[in-house]
Amino acid sequence: MIPTSPARRALVAALAAAALAVPAAPALAATPSGAAHHADYGDQARLAYQKYVAARVLKGVFERGDAGVVDRYVRPDYIQHNPLAPDGAETLKNLGRAVHEQFPDFSYDIKRVISEGDLVLVHSNVVATPGTRGQAVFDIFRFQGGKIAEHWDVGQDVPASSANGNDMFSTVSRPRTEQPGAGWLTAYNKRLVTKAFGQLIVRKDLTALDRYWGPEYHQHNPNIADGVAGARAGLGGFFEQFPQLKVTPKRVIAEGDLVAVHSHYVAVPGERGQAVVDLFRVRGGKIVEHWDVLQDVPATSANDNGMF
Repeated sequence: MIPTSPARRALVAALAAAALAVPAAPALAATPSGAAHHADYGDQARLAYQKYVAARVLKGVFERGDAGVVDRYVRPDYIQHNPLAPDGAETLKNLGRAVHEQFPDFSYDIKRVISEGDLVLVHSNVVATPGTRGQAVFDIFRFQGGKIAEHWDVGQDVPASSANGNDMFSTVSRPRTEQPGAGWLTAYNKRLVTKAFGQLIVRKDLTALDRYWGPEYHQHNPNIADGVAGARAGLGGFFEQFPQLKVTPKRVIAEGDLVAVHSHYVAVPGERGQAVVDLFRVRGGKIVEHWDVLQDVPATSANDNGMF
């Protein structure tokens, strides 16, 4: 949802600026022919570096108002997709300062981070004022030349209660870790989730739950009950209510056992719809856990890039 209070609008505007920077990555030497393991190591190091920098800059800018990290790490021409913030590094610096001045105890509590290729996805509980529930936020960053070049995000207020008894952030499936699984699982799990998402959400075929979802499925969407039965009832009712629902996936980001799908949901033709990030956890070839964040696409934007 788009926040309506001035404080929340200031917060989301700041998050918009999250096209935060990245310290230039050390150059990776070309991999000699026949040394695939060296290539794998280099790729893992690059992905780890991108994740480290994304987290470091988010917290530096918004918790400490450190505009210096923007000068050092973000491209001056970075592209912004948050509808409340214009393009450019100067906007980001100004937003960071303003948020830190207005919310000196601002917390960017990062829960999990994944990276694939030149993209990083960060899942966080963002709290402007201590004692409030804050927002669930997904930030997506695109790296170019070792610096963040582009940013998308989706933010939703954390509700007071949940239909499933799970909060919007914890890991319930075992092992209970926020870290992604082994990298060699990435390609397989990405293909599985892409197929499952296409069948269930894009084509609205509930039989996908029988094929791709595990019996011990944990739900973090606060409006849907836990388990496969809860997903079947919740999504079935949603599909019946909105038979012309159109879901268009825009990008898929995966690492290990975590796979995120960034999509445009339009429930009724002609409406602007919602920007949504769905994050799935895959264990043993089945989807066992799901988190998501939904935000209405507004009528106007401070930039010309759209939310996707």
